[in-house]
Order: sequence, then C-alpha cells, then structure tokens
Amino acid sequence: MTDSAETAWLDLHLAYDRATRRVDLTLGEDGDLALDATPAPAMLLSVGCDRRARPDDVLPTGITELNAPSSFIERRGWAGDAVDGQGDRTGCRLWLLDRAKETELTRLMAVEWLKEGFAWVERDVGRPAEVSAQWISRDVLGIRVVIGRFNFSLNRPV
Repeated sequence: MTDSAETAWLDLHLAYDRATRRVDLTLGEDGDLALDATPAPAMLLSVGCDRRARPDDVLPTGITELNAPSSFIERRGWAGDAVDGQGDRTGCRLWLLDRAKETELTRLMAVEWLKEGFAWVERDVGRPAEVSAQWISRDVLGIRVVIGRFNFSLNRPV
C-alpha cells in the first residue's frame, strides 16, 4: 500500500453545482470526458450515493420489515452492489438521517456511516480517511473528510 501523498489518483472528473446540488461529468475542451488526478470524484460518490439500508435500519419514511411493501426501492442503494464479487458497497447511509433530530446520537451515526462509506480509502491508501461531523447551525450538520492532503467538506441539512 502507498501513502496518500504518493497515490496516483485517476478518475473521470465530476463537477459539483452548488445551486442545483447536483454532480455531473465534465467535458474537456476537446469534447472528451475530462480526467481528475485527485480523489474528489470518489469522495463525491462516497457521500452522494445512497448505500442500501440494512434490514435492521430504521427508514426515514417509517417503513419497517413489518409494514414494508413488496418493492425493494425503499431501501435504496445501487443494484450493482448485489453482484459485486468482493462485497464492496457504494455510497453511504446518510440518507437514513433525512428525518433525524439534531442530537449527539444523530451526529455519531453520521460519523459511523461516513466511515463505512469511506472504507475504500484504507484499502486503497493504507490508512483510513479522517471523518468528522459537527452541528454548525439548527438542523445542519457540517461534514469533513480528509484523505492525505485532500479534504472534502459539506453542510447537510437533517
């Protein structure tokens, strides 16, 4: 494993639009997809994609195993996770906090779910991502993830 300062990152470039809160691929001047030599695309996907809820997770809509409809959609997640031979999962379960209250337990759950979503960092870099979360205003959680010299911050309403 290599140190994060020595890791060669290469992925498709993703641009985040603050106004629409959406991410999209970027085209270069030549019309081809642009590349990114930082962990930013992987970091955006880790936070922005919904990881499938576990059977024991309480869903924000109040759906439980007892009253769940036959649809699998309520637990979200990427369908490709079901066929990943290594058992890797995409994204994190922060979406489960959509109806959560501003409590210390909510903050701690966010930190744990972020660590879960960034587990790939330790496998790829050799040490875990540094993850933190704090309440920055009423019902807004400030999230920070650091991978070596790269950091990612966002404010997430809860």
